[in-house]
Amino acid sequence: MNKRLTRTRLILAIISTGLEEVAVWAIWTRVLPDFGIEWPWQILVALMMVWAAFGTWLFIFTTNVLKKQAQIGLTSMVGVTGIAAGPLNPDGLVKIKGELWRAVSEVGKIETGEEVVVVSQNGLKLSVRRADGADTKR
Repeated sequence: MNKRLTRTRLILAIISTGLEEVAVWAIWTRVLPDFGIEWPWQILVALMMVWAAFGTWLFIFTTNVLKKQAQIGLTSMVGVTGIAAGPLNPDGLVKIKGELWRAVSEVGKIETGEEVVVVSQNGLKLSVRRADGADTKR
């Protein structure tokens, strides 16, 4: 995620949190007294602080999630290591970042559970070799 998008999200988060705080204040001062509910202003301040803290946490959490999602994808797969989810002889499946990918072994047969590294890609199919550098055919 780029800095401009993060800055835009931050500005929108500040504006929306401010509007939410105004809405809480309006309800507190205009609506609740109509129902005979009158609490001390300290409770209002505490409620607004908790709401602002939650908004801050939510912004940080979603920013981290969006950054994490941006790291996954075909453009970032070369050089990534994973585990053979089944035998590659030469085609099979590998597990990378918790996802299964179709793969082809460049070095012959790779057994289930062996660590592999992505060397290239062709569409959604990855070319892999053993991560330990043992390029002998089995």
